[in-house]
Amino acid sequence: MGTVKRQDSFVQSIDNRRRRRSGRFVSFIALAFLALPARAHASLFHGETLDSIANGIAWVVLIIAPIIGISVFWLVHILPEKIAHKKMHPQTKAIQCLCLLSLCFGGLLWPIAWLWAYTKPVLHKMAYGTDVDESLGHHGEEVSKEENEIEKLRARLAELEAKRSSHGVKP
Repeated sequence: MGTVKRQDSFVQSIDNRRRRRSGRFVSFIALAFLALPARAHASLFHGETLDSIANGIAWVVLIIAPIIGISVFWLVHILPEKIAHKKMHPQTKAIQCLCLLSLCFGGLLWPIAWLWAYTKPVLHKMAYGTDVDESLGHHGEEVSKEENEIEKLRARLAELEAKRSSHGVKP
């Protein structure tokens, strides 16, 4: 039984040596393949096509992207002003001023303007009895209603004058 154990351990040590050698051989082959020069293809395009596409990307990055970025930055910065105007906030002009200052300070004041546009002006309501400002020219809907009524009255007046003239009644 002792000899069998010795033979098994001897066979196992031989197997371990073979595995180490084969592991070294595989790693050597992998390094050899990595060291071989290979032709690299960085793009699908070649020659003039590659130059044209690179020029197009350069134009987009240098000209078009900054214009779009500045436009989006500006549109986002006037959102509090538009919200305040839509909600007829009594401090719309102050919010507009804060939005302009925010543009100068790189957007640091913009969250304050955003919060201010959504706040309910409690002190204004206590002082003036309303929390909206009617003096900002928000009466566009009311003016159009009044103009419609005036047009209806003029049409009715023309109709009555036409009836009167057809009956021969003199003014």
